[in-house]
Amino acid sequence: MTDKTDVLARTVPQQGFPDEQGVWSEEVARRLAQQDGIGDLGEEHWRVIRTLREHFLQYGAAAPERYACHTADLDEHCIHRLFQSSREAWRVAGLPDPGEEYKTYMD
Repeated sequence: MTDKTDVLARTVPQQGFPDEQGVWSEEVARRLAQQDGIGDLGEEHWRVIRTLREHFLQYGAAAPERYACHTADLDEHCIHRLFQSSREAWRVAGLPDPGEEYKTYMD
């Protein structure tokens, strides 16, 4: 049986996106946040993460930053304040590579 650390190392490349959707968990998100220098995930982080995941699962696409912040009842710059970039929020949320076109809008 493999533990989450092994799965994390195999499926989420450094600064990349998950290769397998079934491996994401809140523990994986915590480890990614620590690994990437975000630190401990607080309630605001989780609200953004849940919003991003729910939107992706419902629509199969990334939620616009302002929409995600508004839906999470946070200020319009919450993603940059909490994660430093939308790319990092997307990564910690365990969502797949959004494609080259969308990544050009992620800062």
